[in-house]
Amino acid sequence: MELSNSFANLGIALGLGLLVGLQREQVSTPLAGLRTFALITILGTLCAMLAQTFGGWVVAGGFLGLTGALFIGHLAELQGGKAEAGVTTEIAALAMFGLGAYIVVGHREVAIAIGGLIAVLLHYKSVLHGIAARLGEDSRAIMQFVLLSLVILPALPNQAYGPYAVLNPRKVWLIVVLIVGISLAGYIAYKFFGQAAGLLMAGALGGIISSTAVTVGYTKMAKNEKLSAKAAALVILIATSVSAALLVVEVAILAPAFLQAMFLPLSAVPLVLGLSSLPLWFSREDDGQKMPPQGNPTELRNALLFALLYSVILLGIAFGKDRYGSGALYTIAAISGIADLQAIALSTAQLVEGGGLLARDGLRVIQIALVTSLGFKFAVIAIGGGVRLLRWLALPLLLSMATAIGVFLWF
Repeated sequence: MELSNSFANLGIALGLGLLVGLQREQVSTPLAGLRTFALITILGTLCAMLAQTFGGWVVAGGFLGLTGALFIGHLAELQGGKAEAGVTTEIAALAMFGLGAYIVVGHREVAIAIGGLIAVLLHYKSVLHGIAARLGEDSRAIMQFVLLSLVILPALPNQAYGPYAVLNPRKVWLIVVLIVGISLAGYIAYKFFGQAAGLLMAGALGGIISSTAVTVGYTKMAKNEKLSAKAAALVILIATSVSAALLVVEVAILAPAFLQAMFLPLSAVPLVLGLSSLPLWFSREDDGQKMPPQGNPTELRNALLFALLYSVILLGIAFGKDRYGSGALYTIAAISGIADLQAIALSTAQLVEGGGLLARDGLRVIQIALVTSLGFKFAVIAIGGGVRLLRWLALPLLLSMATAIGVFLWF
């Protein structure tokens, strides 16, 4: 190893050790502070440097020696009645030893990033504990997402099955993980901000979780006069705008070539919805409203239902195109837009990306689904909310439907 390289490794180890040690010194931990953490990290680097000549047992021996020293130090604290509750400092010391060794054998940029992360995790103890406390029982939602993404997904076969070879279990479930992940992010944000959210936050979070649920919930609130019709209309319009914009984001993730070819027409409806909400936003009167309760989006039953619906739509589009041509696609899109707009949009994007559907036909399918989805919301508002709510939303929704129809006809 070159002399300059050795000094660089030791310098990085010293800096990272001092950084983490400074944090431990600030909380007055009796076991290890500024100097000790710097020495521990340098020890890890020295062991890794020696291991290049004498073998990996040097690192293992250093790790065991450090473990023994920490154990003896903890026993001494127990006898003196100064021991901390928990073993955070001990684990941090072992991590910094390992980080010191990694500086020699790995990437320095990664080592620096990990060292900074360790310092941040130690520093923001109360904040992280507060987040865990606020999640409470809703940590179950995170565990369920782990089940969906890290347990079920890798176990599924990655090959096409069934007629037309469009049903790939892993790809179908990957779409489920994508949708559930986005909804979970909105759900967690709702738990922290939603109950006291203003109109903008209520609409944005509702659009991420379920714009249809927001439409139904705020229509009822307006009808029961728990919220003014104008404020309810604003929340519904923001949620619908965010939901439509999310389709563009999801298509970008799943089918980037499709988005690149059709970005402007795919963005037309979200743009019109967003612009239509501006007059209501600037003339708003009510704020600080509470969102209706939101359900856990990671329930396994809901994920399975979405996977089933997605697969049926995917197969239906392939079958309809093969047997009856493009006309059948529009019928499927019209029905699916009411049931689940995301399922039809993403299944269409997958077929376009795989070459089973032309980008032009895929764009038209999504526009038809948007028309029926917006039309369904229009009907819910007209029937459940009455004239007071409809007069604020009729023009934006009709204009958005007209835009989708225009895109369909133009392209």
